[in-house]
Amino acid sequence: MFTEPADYYPPSPKPTTETHTLQSGQVLSLRLVGHNPLWGHHLWQAGRIISTYLENNPSLVKSKTVLELGAGAGVPSLVCSILGAQKVVVTDYPDADLISNLWQNIDTAQLNNTTLDINAEKKIVAEGYCWGADAEPLRKHINTERFDVLILADLLFNHSEHAKLVATMEATLSKTPDAKALVFFTPYRPWLYEKDMAFFGLVKEKGFEVEKVLEEKMEKVMFEKDPGDEELRRTVFGYVVRWKL
Repeated sequence: MFTEPADYYPPSPKPTTETHTLQSGQVLSLRLVGHNPLWGHHLWQAGRIISTYLENNPSLVKSKTVLELGAGAGVPSLVCSILGAQKVVVTDYPDADLISNLWQNIDTAQLNNTTLDINAEKKIVAEGYCWGADAEPLRKHINTERFDVLILADLLFNHSEHAKLVATMEATLSKTPDAKALVFFTPYRPWLYEKDMAFFGLVKEKGFEVEKVLEEKMEKVMFEKDPGDEELRRTVFGYVVRWKL
């Protein structure tokens, strides 16, 4: 048997660091995994815009319980904690690198007051979670059955997983008038925009109502070499989804 030389395979990409600046001037330093097949190595447009939207509407999360799905670097969750959320559970696919990276970003932002008391309850925690799976491991972090706020930032491109996302929303969003899911996205593949939007048809079928709250253009597209309408590829659309009570 032949043995490949040590440099036969290209080295794995190293983690990178980006920043996100809040309107207060506070700068979050964000570690991104070097590469991930689930796209967790990017800092997505909708994550930045939803964070600014929350800064402009802090009452949405102040003293509330928050669950973020498919978080990547976790920017919106970090911002929620800074804005005074009672508890934030930030999740992504249960890949060891992704979840340890989320914990590193939490620790870097120094959002948990555990320096003096290691047993103190954490304000923000990271968990691995597959959409559509039993949500009990997420609910164990809060004192109620469901969350006040859900965050879905740039997840709709994953069309085959829409039904699982909706199932998780059904299982985790509180059935109260003030509870809401914030669903922000960019149509990175403009020719599939209608498939992105099909998500909202599914949520309506399950008893939710949908309200468009934002449409904002970024200064430039995220992937410059990609094909398709550039205007759409640099536009972030924001929707609020609530139970129809």
